[in-house]
Amino acid sequence: MSASSNAERGGGKLTTHEYLGEGDIVKVRLWLVVYRVIFAALLLPLIPQPALVGAEGFGPFPVRNFQAFQQLVLSLPGDRAAVVKPGTLDVRLELAETASIYNDTSPQTDVIVKFETLRSGLFLRYGATDRLELGLEVPVFYRYQGFMNGAITATERATTGLNPARDALKNTNFVFNVTRNGQRIMSGGPGAMGLGDTTLMSKYQLLTEGAAMPAVSLRGAVKLPTGDQSAFFGSGSPDFGLGLAVEKLVAGRWMLYGNVTGVVPTGTIAGFGLRPTLSGLAAIEYMWSENLSITAHFDFYSSPFHGTGAKTFDQGVTESVLGFSYRVAPHFLWQVYAVENLDFIRGSAADFTVSTVFTYRFESGLSRQ
Repeated sequence: MSASSNAERGGGKLTTHEYLGEGDIVKVRLWLVVYRVIFAALLLPLIPQPALVGAEGFGPFPVRNFQAFQQLVLSLPGDRAAVVKPGTLDVRLELAETASIYNDTSPQTDVIVKFETLRSGLFLRYGATDRLELGLEVPVFYRYQGFMNGAITATERATTGLNPARDALKNTNFVFNVTRNGQRIMSGGPGAMGLGDTTLMSKYQLLTEGAAMPAVSLRGAVKLPTGDQSAFFGSGSPDFGLGLAVEKLVAGRWMLYGNVTGVVPTGTIAGFGLRPTLSGLAAIEYMWSENLSITAHFDFYSSPFHGTGAKTFDQGVTESVLGFSYRVAPHFLWQVYAVENLDFIRGSAADFTVSTVFTYRFESGLSRQ
């Protein structure tokens, strides 16, 4: 029997998902991401670059778990170990657009979701002492049908095939419906907007970077229940987080970063119990010049939910991140990054996120010294 006849069933050709199988789809997408990162890393050193003078990097992107339900629990953004100088104030505005799509059914819980969320976050960071940094973040959420579905659909069809959930919901522009044991517990319509939970953060630098020693900082955070719980933009309960951040300059132009964070949530969300979470980030930044760098991440987040019967809630998230940082002016930084899930159809990650970040730094006379 020919290969073409083997790729047919009932007179119709198999889709990419049917022919390869779900496990093969995951491997193909994973290797595509790995290939792009490795190719970029090998190519960049071959291109002539401007000289660096006192380059220190811009740090990892402030990425977090953007999954529609897991982000209701405290998730610390990616950060570097170095603290800002005393008297320095950073004002950061982040606009993150996330596409979420799930068609997850089980005997206990059904999750039917197709929407996009715009997360607008205002972040303030202040250098209190030579080693202590304090921060505050206030997010606002907007849930609607979005604009990325066409581009994501075209990309999937051209690469690994259409996501089964996207195929099943192709005639639906917006849906948000979660039921448990036949009872609706989470739902909403397009156009919902509301305040998210506020986060208070601190970072204390334990070690400064040396010739062989990386910089190491201790991070702490408390999430305050200021979010709109009725629209599922807040959990209604405080959360507490503690973690470590490390960074090290290697080979002149490469910065390595690592974050590990544990979070203890409290309360419940839509009747689901919560458990402590663990997240990790590994990032590498290539400094093209003093004003431009390219950064790649690998991120992992365990789920705060358990025993719901739906993988959308219970399974963790693994993602890759790629983007650039550009210093437009001495005190103005612009960053753009994209987040692609690596667990795909098996896991619970958001489908795709694209974000732009604007940071303006105010320096006092003390911080300039």
